[in-house]
Amino acid sequence: MTNIVVAFSRQGDAKNIKNILMRNGFQVVAVCTSGAQALSSLEDLSSGIVVSGYRFEDMMYQEIRDCMPRGFDMLLVAPPGRLEGGMPQDMVCLSMPLKVHDLVGTLEMMCRSQVKRRRRMGQDTAGRSQKETRIITKAKELLMERNGMSESEAHRYIQKCSMDSGTNMVETAQMVISLIDG
Repeated sequence: MTNIVVAFSRQGDAKNIKNILMRNGFQVVAVCTSGAQALSSLEDLSSGIVVSGYRFEDMMYQEIRDCMPRGFDMLLVAPPGRLEGGMPQDMVCLSMPLKVHDLVGTLEMMCRSQVKRRRRMGQDTAGRSQKETRIITKAKELLMERNGMSESEAHRYIQKCSMDSGTNMVETAQMVISLIDG
């Protein structure tokens, strides 16, 4: 089951969202009224979804999003005027006033996506030897250093090249190493 943290500046809003989610079968592990509380509640969790308002007394939603540990997604609930323009592409947003079926449907979709990602991550590393993992890691490090990629961009690059060429990731990583180091 996906861990859900509800974070809104008004206690009443946070409790209402929590109650809606609990009635619809979601596991709400924390209700927070500040950004610091939300981030603190994520420390003991490995993954989950933060359902967040736009503004808190101590920070904005972007600061929470930027500080969230890997494995967490954010569902931002904000007034329509705040959602126009400048929203990050990899974040899910719902505008207010909030409709219960939109909230529930969106969270169900996000939960399914997290489950698929966890399964894929488990399958990606399953069956790989330490040597194979080191080869992939070295190729990612070379791509990061030479091309200024992030770790996830380097991983996606190797993954895409692997799929395009019909080889496995280890063979693709070896090709990357030989091209860059060779």
